Amino acid sequence: MTTMRVVVIGSGIVGAAAAYELSRRGAEVVVLDAGSPGQATAAGAGIVCPWVDHPDDEPWYELARAGAVHYRELEETLGLGYARVGALLVAEDPAELDDVRELLHRRRPGAPEMGDVADVRDPSGLFPPLDPALHAVLVPGAARVDGRAVRDALLRAAGAEVLHRTAVLTESGEVAGMDADQVVVAAGAWSGRVCAPLGVDLPVLPRRGQIVHVTVDGADTSGWPIVLPRRGPYLLGFPSSRVVVGATVEDAGFDPRVTMGGLDEVLSAGLRLAPGLAAATVAETRVGLRPVLANGRPLIARLTDRVVVATGLGAYGLTAGPFAGLVAAALALGEPPPIDVTPYGV
Repeated sequence: MTTMRVVVIGSGIVGAAAAYELSRRGAEVVVLDAGSPGQATAAGAGIVCPWVDHPDDEPWYELARAGAVHYRELEETLGLGYARVGALLVAEDPAELDDVRELLHRRRPGAPEMGDVADVRDPSGLFPPLDPALHAVLVPGAARVDGRAVRDALLRAAGAEVLHRTAVLTESGEVAGMDADQVVVAAGAWSGRVCAPLGVDLPVLPRRGQIVHVTVDGADTSGWPIVLPRRGPYLLGFPSSRVVVGATVEDAGFDPRVTMGGLDEVLSAGLRLAPGLAAATVAETRVGLRPVLANGRPLIARLTDRVVVATGLGAYGLTAGPFAGLVAAALALGEPPPIDVTPYGV
């Protein structure tokens, strides 16, 4: 048999996962990445808690949930640093938690991986800087991942050649200057631009998210749960006394800047939730351009007989990205995808 040669455009979480899945199925893979500033994978916080969102969009929820389940399979194979730390859904008014509590109990029979949802009387006992007056619901199955580490592990396991250059598609779906039987476009917010020569208008837009990393001297933050307020920025702990606070949601175009207004929004909201972080040291700021489509749905589809596209995961890139890469790889190889991709079409 002749080995299929596949070019993957984009080395973020989706592209890296596609390269890994293609490689393990015997394809020869080359990854192209333009290195554009603002790539979402490098900036994302890494929250894996799909059960609390998309109450009225079952296909979106099923994709995100499949992503959460898929992480456990990848962790067993690759050791990605996946940490099941749980998530606290918090609010000042306990009545604000009624809807999400009902949603979780409704979804629990079909999603046992979320664990046994429970009310928490003192959420600051689990996340010490929190305002002790907050009310909370605990989702024990929620996890955190380091997006950069996951991406790098997938690319290493793929053994694919990674070329740092801009990919140019031709009208016929070929990559200029390269031989390829199939092309997977996983270029995040830039996917619409990449696919434009095909004559297909993909309304993929960048949505800016600014995130702040702080360190809490002397604190072991590695086991702190994710904190998800019903409105506004989140908090989550990582090893090395690090806490991540984010993120803004800004339709600012392809503008990967950290702004004073963005930092003020994130820090002010973070301190309202967790006044105990007031003395934390600001260690780093990150900004990512999350890919979103006009209809709000992800896009995982075959565009031509040669080109497959996977993008539009928005704020759920690190949740659903590895699974979306798996689906894209199956489409490129002509295999039945693991889910019905009809809801994610053009």
